[in-house]
Amino acid sequence: MAETEKITINSNVVDLGKIDLLVEEGFYSNRTDFIKTSIRNQISSHSNVIEKVINEKSFVIGISRYSKKMLESLLEKNKVLDIKIVGMLVFDNDIDLDLVRKTIKTVKIFGAFRANAAIKKYLT
Repeated sequence: MAETEKITINSNVVDLGKIDLLVEEGFYSNRTDFIKTSIRNQISSHSNVIEKVINEKSFVIGISRYSKKMLESLLEKNKVLDIKIVGMLVFDNDIDLDLVRKTIKTVKIFGAFRANAAIKKYLT
């Protein structure tokens, strides 16, 4: 499973030129290094807000993977989940939509979501 996700951004030519200048001057190894560093710095500068929301709204941080066996166990116990995650949510490929409908009430994802198309459509 990938630990990174690919993103695409559009930048105006002046900003892109400034990035290239910083790379040329040795501040960053390449454009990607500049962008990753910038993202980390912004996340760090807003860390108080991020931590507050995660704690207040009970988000899970990281990768949460659900198997068919786990969801069947929830169903047997008549439990339904409200899933809130910052990171990645994964439903195994053998899970069918009917099982998800019976065991998952809501999903809120900040990050990546891996599931079959029917489950993704139903939960988003």
